[in-house]
Formats: sequence, C-alpha cells, structure tokens
Amino acid sequence: MASQSLPRRDFLKQSAAATTVAVSPGFATTALTQSFKTQKEFAAYQQRRRKLLWSLLGELPLSHRPQPPRLIKTEKHPGYTLERLELDLNGIEPVPALLLIPDKLQKPAPGLLYIHWHGGTYPVGKEELLTGQKVLPAYAPVVAEKGIVTLAIDSWCFGQRQHNATGRTGEEDAFKQMLWRGQVLFGMMMFDEHRAVDYLISRPEVDAKRIGAFGLSMGATKAWWLAALDPRVKLCVDLCCMTDFDELMRINNLKGHGIYYYVPRLLKHFSTAQINELITPRPHLSLNGRKDLLTPPAGVERVRDHLTPLYQKFGKAEDCRIELFDCGHEELPEMRRLVLDWMDRHLVHAA
Repeated sequence: MASQSLPRRDFLKQSAAATTVAVSPGFATTALTQSFKTQKEFAAYQQRRRKLLWSLLGELPLSHRPQPPRLIKTEKHPGYTLERLELDLNGIEPVPALLLIPDKLQKPAPGLLYIHWHGGTYPVGKEELLTGQKVLPAYAPVVAEKGIVTLAIDSWCFGQRQHNATGRTGEEDAFKQMLWRGQVLFGMMMFDEHRAVDYLISRPEVDAKRIGAFGLSMGATKAWWLAALDPRVKLCVDLCCMTDFDELMRINNLKGHGIYYYVPRLLKHFSTAQINELITPRPHLSLNGRKDLLTPPAGVERVRDHLTPLYQKFGKAEDCRIELFDCGHEELPEMRRLVLDWMDRHLVHAA
C-alpha cells in the first residue's frame, strides 16, 4: 500500500471544525468556502472534510497489506500490450485487472484509472476498456495512442467478480451482507479503486505525479468520489453521472441509480457539490446530458455554480468545466473531443 494511504484511526479523527461544518449539507455554501483567504487554509479544510467522507464508507480493510500481483496472461494488441492481472487489494477476494501498456511509451508515462460503468451489464466489468459500450466507444485505442498507461479493475459484483448468475441479485445480496458486517458496498468499491491507485503508481512505467481517473455513469460517480478522497488523482474526468442529490430526489428518480450508489448518513454531511469541492483546484471535467434523468440539469448547474467561484478564487478557473449537452446517457463525439483535449493538457503534457 502506498505511503499516502492512511490508517483507520487517522481517517476517523475529526477535528471540532470538521464536525461543526458537517452539521448540515447546506451549511458549507459557496459563501463559506469563499471565506478562506488562502489556498493553504482551504486545503486544511479539505483535509478535515476528506477524513469525514472516508469515515462514512463503513468498516474498510485498512490493515490489510496487499500481496504482490499475479500476472495471468500477456496479450499483444495493435498499439499496446495488455497484462491480465489478479490484484490483492482488500484481502477478501482477488481483483481481476487489466493493465494497458502503450507501444508509444515514454517513461515516466502518465497513468489513468479507467472505471467501468454499471448499466446492468454485470458480466462486462473491466473489459469495457477494450470493448466500450453502446453509448461509449472503446477507450483502449485512444489511451494507447496517447501513451497513457491505463489500469481497469472489475468492481465488486462485476466481471469476474460476479458471483451470482443474476447480476442484480448478486449486487443486492452483497449490499445487504455488507451492511450486516458494518461495511458499505460503495465504500468497499471506493477502497478498491483507492488501492488500485496504489498499484498504478507502483509501476515503474508510471509517473506518480500524472494520474487521472475517468469513467461514465457508475464509473463517473466513482471517478469524482475517488478524486475527492484521494489527492493523488490529478485529473478527474466524469461523464453522465454528476448532479445534486436533492434535485435527483425532487424529480423522483432515485430508482435510476443502482443500490451501490447509496451511502448511509451521507446527506447529513455532504451534498454533491461538497464532495466535489474536495477536488479543487485540481483539473476537473464533467460532461452530462440535458435529457439524462440520472443528471437532472438543474442539479448539474447547482454543482457547477458552487465549484466555479472556488476555482476562480484560486486562479484555476480554466481547470473546472462542467457542461450539459443535448443528449441522454451517452458520450457524444464533441464530448470525446473535450475529454481527449483534457487528457492531453493535464496528463500527457502536464508539467
């Protein structure tokens, strides 16, 4: 585990200030965050809030020390070599993974954590990196061309971790069993992604200072949560899953998200905007559809209007872009062009 990973006692230590700020999700308004005079003061606030966010994710296997990965198979593809791996991230079950190593590798290379979607396609999991989805052309050729070393893991209940023939039943059973054990399914998901960052930056090909997270739908939600929880993520790109929680309830579409999405007590302490402010001032691109019921536009705009002044305050206005497109739950060609531009600027050519 990387040295940046914290023991549980440090995750759970909450200062009085953090507890006070967390009384209500509406308390930390733009006015409050704008009151910090320096970026150092704001960073201290973020650190306190980040610990609180981690503490909501249930009991995590923080004491587990991962064993070395197992290389299952190496495959040659046009433009890249693919390592099929089995990672020990949580000490509970092995995590199948793909590591894409571009032919155009220039060490040290930027790294990307590619996080797959949900969409009810339980058998696909990490293979989405290679195959894409109906609404998302495959990213493997793109990251290979850019020389980005890319890691994708099977999330709990997906891909080779689908332990029930009926994927939804397996997901619901995992959620229920984890609650009984003091765990949270989303917390265990995020812990695996956090540990996956540990592995990615341990690779000799990778520049630990140039790490990005990318995903669509569930992958998008996990990308912005991961960037909020883990400052090692220097670029967050999320597609089609960013909106204000209250607005999602207002339009009566909690049913649109899988059971994994729900974290106990979250709304007592955080809104969507308050989670995402923990990414500030690192580059953040969020692209969503106006016709997507998972991202009601008013909720997207609420998050945008909270974050924009923060990035402006710290001289990084150009590093936060939250936009709506005239589409549903899908990546349009113009959205991909923006994604590729941000990968170029903030990973490939980042200082």
